[in-house]
Amino acid sequence: MTLEIRSADLRDPAERRRLAGWVDAHPGATPFHLPEWSMAVAKGCRQRSHYLVAEAADGSVVGVLPLTAIASPLFGRALVSAGFGVAGGILALRPDVVAPLAEAGWDLALRLRCPSLDLRGGPCPGEDWHRDDGTYVGFVRRLAADDEAELLVVPRKQRAELRKALAADLTVETGVDRRARRAHYAVYSESVRNLGTPVFPSMLFSAVLETFGAEANILTVRHQGDPVASVLSLYWRGTVYPYWGGGTAAARALRANDRMYFALMAHARERGCSRFDFGRSKLGTGAAAFKKNWGFTPEPLVYYSRHAEGAAPRSINPLDPKYQRKIAAWKRLPLWAANRIGPMIARGLG
Repeated sequence: MTLEIRSADLRDPAERRRLAGWVDAHPGATPFHLPEWSMAVAKGCRQRSHYLVAEAADGSVVGVLPLTAIASPLFGRALVSAGFGVAGGILALRPDVVAPLAEAGWDLALRLRCPSLDLRGGPCPGEDWHRDDGTYVGFVRRLAADDEAELLVVPRKQRAELRKALAADLTVETGVDRRARRAHYAVYSESVRNLGTPVFPSMLFSAVLETFGAEANILTVRHQGDPVASVLSLYWRGTVYPYWGGGTAAARALRANDRMYFALMAHARERGCSRFDFGRSKLGTGAAAFKKNWGFTPEPLVYYSRHAEGAAPRSINPLDPKYQRKIAAWKRLPLWAANRIGPMIARGLG
């Protein structure tokens, strides 16, 4: 089969529409395969995107591989699919397209002086690649028909907590305006600081909202007018993806996170969604247990990586023991300091 692999020009609106249409029609695609995602993360984190396209002799698209070149003085260099996403990897119409796209991606990694190439999902690229199916699990299930049916899906113990959240003095609002963005960033940045993690640049969130348009928004829970929990979500092909969410220190006692996700389920149903993708979590963590308690069954996520000879695997896992002292120190930072320093670090995580 004659196959041409090239790097797409995502600045061309016609090219973007063509590729977005192809991705939208592929059954294995995720929002992280869309050209819009590549553009948003490039703008929001100032990292270079490379979108590889495989075309047949007649010019038709038969495969894509969205890639982000990550450069960080702390964590090194890597080529990632998809950058700042939890899914990605190769999308192909036929099995014989996979290996050529994988080799093209690896060649690009070497040209960019990236000693590793990480594929977050997709088919196995070949025997030279390391397979990891024991680090992350994903949580996806169908939404119930209404709120009462949704409550019955949730296991009894969590259901009791959820009913308390629904009875609490909390209000819910959705939007994408400056007020919504400011509330989300305030809540999310405090949440990740409390976990010992640097926050992403606010520009990343704005870029995703602007690039995805009507297919993204923010849902915020307030207590006496103050934002206490907030989540930025994507809506695509009937699935809602709550992606960047968190709560303040006050959220736990108020059960605001429970209220937030239950409200998001109702909001997603109103938008015509039938599935809820709770995202990924590391095995054995509290986040994984929280999602399981909502009636979600964990499914292993399969990632692939390839490394240059002699290169050590890039480690950005916060569970790595070598990061524990740094995480503990980060938790003690004043929020203003964490928000000033964090984005410079986080844009290199990928």
